[in-house]
Amino acid sequence: MMVVDAGPGARARAAGVDGVPRMDSLAQAVRLVERSRETLYVRVSGGPAVDRCTVSRDHESGCVLPGLSVNPLSPEPWWDRPVEHWVARQLTQYAHLADDGSFAWLLTGEVSGRGPDCEPLLVAVRPVAVLEDAALAEARGVYERVLDHDDRGED
Repeated sequence: MMVVDAGPGARARAAGVDGVPRMDSLAQAVRLVERSRETLYVRVSGGPAVDRCTVSRDHESGCVLPGLSVNPLSPEPWWDRPVEHWVARQLTQYAHLADDGSFAWLLTGEVSGRGPDCEPLLVAVRPVAVLEDAALAEARGVYERVLDHDDRGED
């Protein structure tokens, strides 16, 4: 089922992301990852304009983090499956953070450290694309279809 968001999230996507391409399919995001010379990341927030005026914090300690918390979209060298599967997994694992005022967007930047969940923290951020809800729904479908969710007890 595809839901079209015409509420606050849609208005947030329109604000602060002028000139940033919008991607409405998983295939577009995968092509971007495959062709990029830089590591791409996904962030769920109020967008680049909001993030220029905020900081990421560790929710448990309240500590200010030295960069924006992100999730990598470029596959790790050990990943031996299609890039589409990695991107779908990463988007699905991170998209749960979205709320009415936030949306998923792709970015690059300089890694300044690691957050409390070992996630990369970025500075010198450059927005690359905004992911529409349709792309996230497609990613979830691929994730649910192709990735094994059995608990095998393996690390």
